[in-house]
Amino acid sequence: MNIGLIVLLTIVPHLAFAGARVNLSLYSLNLGATPFTVGIIISLLAVVPMVYSSRWGRRIDRIGVYQPMLLGAALMLAGLTLGVALPYVQTLFVVSVLAGSGFMLYHICVNQAAAQAGGAQSRTRNFTLLALAFSTSGFMGPMLAGFSIDGFGYRNTFLLCALLMVVTLILIRRLRRPLSRLHKPHAGTQERQARDLLRIPALLRVFIISGLLSMCWDLYTFVMPIHGSAIGLSASTIGLILGSFGCAIFLFRLTLPWIVHRIDERTMIIVAMTVTGLMLALIPLVHSVPLLMLVSFVLGIGLGGTQPMIMTMLYEKAPAGRGGEAVGMRTQLLNITQAGIPLIFGALGSILGMTPVFFAMAAAILWGAWYAKRG
Repeated sequence: MNIGLIVLLTIVPHLAFAGARVNLSLYSLNLGATPFTVGIIISLLAVVPMVYSSRWGRRIDRIGVYQPMLLGAALMLAGLTLGVALPYVQTLFVVSVLAGSGFMLYHICVNQAAAQAGGAQSRTRNFTLLALAFSTSGFMGPMLAGFSIDGFGYRNTFLLCALLMVVTLILIRRLRRPLSRLHKPHAGTQERQARDLLRIPALLRVFIISGLLSMCWDLYTFVMPIHGSAIGLSASTIGLILGSFGCAIFLFRLTLPWIVHRIDERTMIIVAMTVTGLMLALIPLVHSVPLLMLVSFVLGIGLGGTQPMIMTMLYEKAPAGRGGEAVGMRTQLLNITQAGIPLIFGALGSILGMTPVFFAMAAAILWGAWYAKRG
């Protein structure tokens, strides 16, 4: 299957998910929710994947990507449609569960498709293009949501995201045959347990580093709308700030093929984690919109280059026929933190304000840079 089609199948639903995530945060605040409640709602995006991701990955290894991809898109559409129909804080809890579960299942599928399209020799290129696809939608999604909220309201923003998922379902159905042909079953995967993957030292190291970087990414997208709202910024301005983060990631990943031939992976990861920690510590000290956009942009550069390398390493170190399961295990471990971080830091923000939240996460990622350097 052409990697360009996989990129298209990635951009459209991630655009919907990125927009819906911003809408969930700001809609909750508009309906009177506290930062702690917003933290619970955002945490629910990761609750079901936290439990089932490794099983989903194992299932994808066995049956291929087509049916799970269709199911993931349908779950997202169901959640977004519910957000349109019932405009209540209580409804947003269910919207979060359905949209988060559907997208995480879909996410495992597109990574598996990228790993299998063209074989092992094409993986670095494929994951770089896939990362660019996520960057494109990560850049456009928050801005689309911000302008849509200001122009048409929260319910219509959910409706716009739902329409994007209808387009996704149509694309999946039309690409059924090439998606089905990607499946390459291996014998013996059902007898093994997911926790065996944690006993492989190289994979465990990838999981830990990936987890810290993902925690920072998710903390930023969760806390920035709350911080922006607290200092009086409009939804469209918050969307532009988040969009500058996505824009930096996209631009950096465009240069990634040139960079990886000149800088080794370990150095890039250490630098990325150090820059990320410094930028997170700066955010609560900055109230100017241009400066917030600049800090957001530099933060995007810090986080932008690691994803393709991590995914390539994941498939290289995973046992044969267990690539989807390794991605599922990584997703499961990441979602444990993604579910806990908004909840913990949302509670901390409600009690102490958002400044300690940024400082705590900055300290954690700087420790991660030390850990990566030590390793």
